[in-house]
Parts: sequence; C-alpha cells; structure tokens
Amino acid sequence: MRLHILGVNGPYPESHGATSGYLLEAGDDLIQFDMGCGVLSELTALTPPELISAICVSHWHFDHTSDLLPMIYRLEAAGKQVPVYGPVDEHSAIRKIVDAAGCFDLHNVAAGDRFAIGKTAITVCPARHPVPAVGFRAEQEGRIFGFTGDTNTLEALNGCYRGCHLLLADGLFPEADWTEEKPHLSAILAARLGQEAGAEKLVITHLNPSYPSALLLKEARTAYHDPVLAAPGMTLAV
Repeated sequence: MRLHILGVNGPYPESHGATSGYLLEAGDDLIQFDMGCGVLSELTALTPPELISAICVSHWHFDHTSDLLPMIYRLEAAGKQVPVYGPVDEHSAIRKIVDAAGCFDLHNVAAGDRFAIGKTAITVCPARHPVPAVGFRAEQEGRIFGFTGDTNTLEALNGCYRGCHLLLADGLFPEADWTEEKPHLSAILAARLGQEAGAEKLVITHLNPSYPSALLLKEARTAYHDPVLAAPGMTLAV
C-alpha cells in the first residue's frame, strides 16, 4: 500500500495549499480519505477522480469535504457513481447534498463498523470532535494504515490504531495551546498515540498555517522516535 498526501491543512489552507485529503493506493483499490478545499485538483493530478474505488469521510466539516461539491460535476460528466462512507450528521449541508447527488452512493458508518472496499478491510474507529466524527483503519495483505481524522484524546484510540504500519494522526496544536476541550490533539499527544499504539511510522497532519511547523515537530520528537509532518505531494509506503 502507498499513501499519497494531497492536502494537510486545517481549518483553512496555506498559500497554494489544500486542506485534508489523502489517497490510499491499496493494490487495485484507490481509497480517498477526506476531500477538503483544493484536494480535487491534487487528486486529478494522480488519477481521473472517477476511477477511485470509494471516499471515506471522517466528518462533514468544510475543510474535510468541500471539494466533494465540484466533484459532483466531474462524476456526472463521466457518468460514474462513487461510494461514500461517513458518519451521520443531520446538521451538515454538504452531507445532505452528497446524499441527494446521484453520482454518490452514501453509506452511513459509526465507530465499530467494518466493511470492505475491494480487497481492503476497513474498520471505523471512534473520534472526539464537536460534530459526529470517526477515524478509519485499512488493512490489506497484512499491512495496516490508520487515519484518526479530527479528534482529541480518547481512551479507545490506542487499541483501534494498535499495530499500524503507518498512522496518520491529527496533531494541530502546540502543547501550550492545547486543552481537553479543544477539537484536536496536540502534536505531542499525536506522537504519544503513535508510540503507545506501536505504530511503525507516524505522520502528523491537520496543520494550521498559523503554527510553526518546526515547533510541532520539535515537541512531537519528545514522545515518538521519528515523527514526520505531512506535506503536500508526499508519498509514503505503508
């Protein structure tokens, strides 16, 4: 498996950047995780978007889903339908549009659910965020990829992501700005999650352009042996 990082920012993109979006290449399966602002053009640079196997949505905030809207035009022009897996959120305008669009086949998921996308086994993981949210664990041929989506601390995270060969974790805040009430982990807490879950590789993402990347990486290194900050265009083996 290989992970292509298309967008790394949140809640808004940096100059020439994109918000949350990641393409997992798992054998013949192409699985898109989130489709934030600016992600569709980056995806199109790798593959015709209508050829992806499915889209897994961690939650329906705009910085994770806004490019689903122009993707409707692309799919309609190609005459294609793509499955979308995401949590129920009756307050989300984008989810309502996706549900009504004939080019999407929306499947509601919740923590603990399991399903398959082609030959890839997907487990839906819990998350703690101000809106209904989930993470995902993808397994194929003994390799495991984990994506936390947006979350703060949650006891179940270690177990859900245990043994991941590559863990993509929300680590937006520097330690000084993090509290239990915030909607995201800090970089050091993301690093601790990677360490405690025994992740082989840890990539920290959902990077707010207002926080210095060097500070986040410095703090993460105190809790995990070799953390990496996500960067657009990065491709990583799982």
